[in-house]
Amino acid sequence: MRFVSTRGAAPAADLAQVLQAGLAPDGGLYLAEHIPVLEPDAFAGAHAPAEVGARLLVPYFAGSALESGLSMLCGEAFAQPIPLRALRGAGDHVLELFHGPSAAFKDIGARFLAAALARLRMPDDPLRTILVATSGDTGGAVAAAFHRRAGFRVLILYPQEGVAPRQARQLGAFGGNVQAYRVDGTFDDCQRMVKTALGDAVLRARVALGSANSISLGRLLPQAGYYAWAALAHWRATGRALSFVVPTGNLGNALAALIARRMGLPIARIVLACNANDTLPRYFAGGAYAAQPSRRTLANAMDVGAPSNFERLRALYADADALRADLAAFSVDDTAILDTLRAAPARHGCEPCPHTACALRVLETLRAAGDTRDWAVVATAHAAKFPEVVEPAFGHTVAVPAVLAALLEKPARSRPLAARDEALRRILLGAAAPS
Repeated sequence: MRFVSTRGAAPAADLAQVLQAGLAPDGGLYLAEHIPVLEPDAFAGAHAPAEVGARLLVPYFAGSALESGLSMLCGEAFAQPIPLRALRGAGDHVLELFHGPSAAFKDIGARFLAAALARLRMPDDPLRTILVATSGDTGGAVAAAFHRRAGFRVLILYPQEGVAPRQARQLGAFGGNVQAYRVDGTFDDCQRMVKTALGDAVLRARVALGSANSISLGRLLPQAGYYAWAALAHWRATGRALSFVVPTGNLGNALAALIARRMGLPIARIVLACNANDTLPRYFAGGAYAAQPSRRTLANAMDVGAPSNFERLRALYADADALRADLAAFSVDDTAILDTLRAAPARHGCEPCPHTACALRVLETLRAAGDTRDWAVVATAHAAKFPEVVEPAFGHTVAVPAVLAALLEKPARSRPLAARDEALRRILLGAAAPS
């Protein structure tokens, strides 16, 4: 299969080129030339998430250098429990995606991408620098996936005042080929800096660059796999399609759910749960799309005012009316997040992170409006990553997963970085290269 840029000014590329480049030469995001539709019998005998994911991705990998290794890539990506649990409300479920090494859903896509790039690497290839802008969870997942992989270094950019303390410690604890930079700006600044570097042809002629943000199809495609698995498991058990409430900031996770549905999986409705950064809710309520400066909230990993994957989302629909008819988005402010955290253990039977609490609040809104469909809230991170927020709400401490606890015991180091494109460019060219 070939892949094209959302901006239409770059040549079509094969999968290996797309995964290694991250961003298209014209500054656009890559999408498949067409989204294949699979019949139910394509998944016959596939029950584990890795098996379903591999079947789902076969059309995208056909003819690529990675085709023969697809099952291996999915086995590595989905090497963690992904439970779909019933909640206390009738028809309510939670899809837990936080049981990986960094305790966030992004582990799945990050491991897939790292394994794919390592498989594509040739012995005489130059060191490849993976650039990552993070509002909290992406950086930790990418660091864990690439840590100590020969031939790669990772530069993580995060807003100095915009991530939770445990997230910041996690980002700085890997060392080795992973370097964290605390940027004196917002996540949108970090994202801009990364995209500017990736779009700089002169820079890329001198430095081998790649991206592990959700602008990379290597992150996005495997994430469609867990939606396919959950929808199939629910449909096989009940005969009913499953709907999803997806906490979202940069739109990658939600777009993965949409791709799974477009491919024919039994997914009914997809609703986006945002925090007070309401760029998407304003748009889906009928307003013009207008990126905004990001605002700090309790659900910090979703503090995005200019979601980069909106460009992909818009490219998949004929016009704004078609897009608004197919999706909905709701905004949840900090007061509502805290109220939901306090009530969730008794009301829903779970202890969510602040981002998952946004999705639970949206589910409550849907139920109050009379929606009787089967819904799954997507749990994107473990609550233990945000003790300052969740523990006062729950009234007790939250146990830290063993893998995360071991990482948090290590010394952590990050470096300051100005929120300027040229500051990152100097590092990449070696003027301030990390040791």
